[in-house]
Amino acid sequence: MGDWMRGDINGTITEVPGIGPAAAKKLANGETPDECITNTYQLIGKFLSLKGPDEEDEKVDSLEHMEKFWQYLASRGISSHRSAIVKAIAEKMNSFLPGIYDPEQYESDEDED
Repeated sequence: MGDWMRGDINGTITEVPGIGPAAAKKLANGETPDECITNTYQLIGKFLSLKGPDEEDEKVDSLEHMEKFWQYLASRGISSHRSAIVKAIAEKMNSFLPGIYDPEQYESDEDED
């Protein structure tokens, strides 16, 4: 995770901690071209899009945002390392957009699935 946090984004989807070849294949398959996630930038875009207002136009807090991204990954068939993927993207984006992720709202890494 340290290399991911310190390094530049190169766009290769498997650069994201927790995403291996099987997860990359699942993300690349979609019913429409808009659903296909084939690079890191698209995955970050999806993550950021879930920060938008909820159904009542209320602000989406950090905990809800992470849950929405976790559920999105589950809906795409990602069954392994979902929490690690969420954390990796959230922490990387928090370095660009401070406040988008609050690590104090989450349990320690020992509780990950």
